[in-house]
Amino acid sequence: MFENFTHRQIETSGATINLRHGGNGPPVLLLHGHPQTHVMWHKVAPKLAESYTIVCADLRGYGDSAKPPTTPDHEPYSKRAMARDQVEAMRALGFERFAVVGHDRGGRCAYRMALDHPDRIVALSVLDIIPTAEHFQRTDMAFAMGYWHWFFLAQPHPIPERLIASDPDVFYLRRGRSLFDEAALAEYRRCYTNPETIHAMCEDYRAGATIDMRLDEEDQKAGRRIACPVQALWGLKNGLERWYDVLAVWRDWADRVEGHGIDCGHYLAEEAPEETLAALEPFLARAFKG
Repeated sequence: MFENFTHRQIETSGATINLRHGGNGPPVLLLHGHPQTHVMWHKVAPKLAESYTIVCADLRGYGDSAKPPTTPDHEPYSKRAMARDQVEAMRALGFERFAVVGHDRGGRCAYRMALDHPDRIVALSVLDIIPTAEHFQRTDMAFAMGYWHWFFLAQPHPIPERLIASDPDVFYLRRGRSLFDEAALAEYRRCYTNPETIHAMCEDYRAGATIDMRLDEEDQKAGRRIACPVQALWGLKNGLERWYDVLAVWRDWADRVEGHGIDCGHYLAEEAPEETLAALEPFLARAFKG
């Protein structure tokens, strides 16, 4: 797994970021979802590295990246703070401009990066998400029942942390173990059984329900839009397409939007790596040709 990639830990202004990088060509940053680590890209990154320089990073609070102390406003776990980490890490690797692909929570960091650092982002691909504010603004029974964990994890410390810590596997593997490669699953379990990681992941969702929501609403009010090309991919067996017109939602946030559903569940890069690659490769090629 990641045999030809180099492991590094990079000090940014806010956190130490754990990552692996490999390949040659234009730079592409891959960001993982919850409760995973950069290892989730193990089926996709080696193939992309044949044409691109691939960076697979752990978000702050996840994996082996730092877990900074939180504050009452949850700003240290905002997607703005996470995006700042990743921009600084990419700069430390020598990349001022790059494409970013983000799944789940990594997708939220990625679109915030495109909004906050438009001069840095060549292209944005988001996997199985719409913007955070859109979820909360459109909340109904279907979303609340389907994504109940958003509301659970955002509850004040320490209730979610204590309940999850009593049996992390029951909570984090509720969708099933069979979705993941055994080596990847072992890595996820190593990380999500750490009480500091459990707390940091709860802070991620608390930030989502507070400061991230506010930042999205400020962008909506100001009419701020994502400048780069946007690709949205989603799992047809997950809830996103049942609840939303995914491309229509993203077109409220960006002018150049494309994408489609893939016949899998939430974990596109692990459940359907070939189909995910088949979508990513032409999108990235067009973006870098510019």
